[in-house]
Amino acid sequence: MLPPSWDHQPTPVAARTLDPLTPTRDITHAHFQAGDTVVVLKGVAGGELWGDSMRIVAPSWHTPTDEDGWRLRDPTGGAQSYVTAHPRYLVHLSRRCPDCLIYLRAMEDALLTRFAGRDELIDCGWYTTTALGQLVHTADTRGGR
Repeated sequence: MLPPSWDHQPTPVAARTLDPLTPTRDITHAHFQAGDTVVVLKGVAGGELWGDSMRIVAPSWHTPTDEDGWRLRDPTGGAQSYVTAHPRYLVHLSRRCPDCLIYLRAMEDALLTRFAGRDELIDCGWYTTTALGQLVHTADTRGGR
C-alpha cells in the first residue's frame, strides 16, 4: 500500500497523467469526520501509491467546486499548513472503510502498472493549491478560481 515514509519524500518527478477515477468519485461530505487522518493521492513512489497525509480539522466550503469540503491540516507544516479539499480527493488512513479501499485498489490498478520499474517519486500533476488555500484537482479547476 503506502510506504511508511511516503509523505517525507524528495521532490517528485512530474509526470502528467490522466486521473481516471477521482473526478467522478462519488463520496459525500458525511463520509469523513473531524479528526480523521486522510491521504490525498498524488502519484507513485517505488512501486506504491504516494500522497500527502493530513488530518481533517473542520467542515469548510470548497469554493472551486461550490460543495461542502473539509479543512485539512498538514502535520509537517510548510508553506501551506491548512488547505480546504473536496471529499472525493481524500482516502482514509485512520480507518479501513470499504469505499476508500475500493478507490485505493482502483488507483493502484490504474497507476502501478503504468509506472512499473520506476523507483523515483512521480507526481502525476493532478492537484494545485489556490491563493485562498483551496486544494483543487485539475478536473475541478474553473476559470479564475
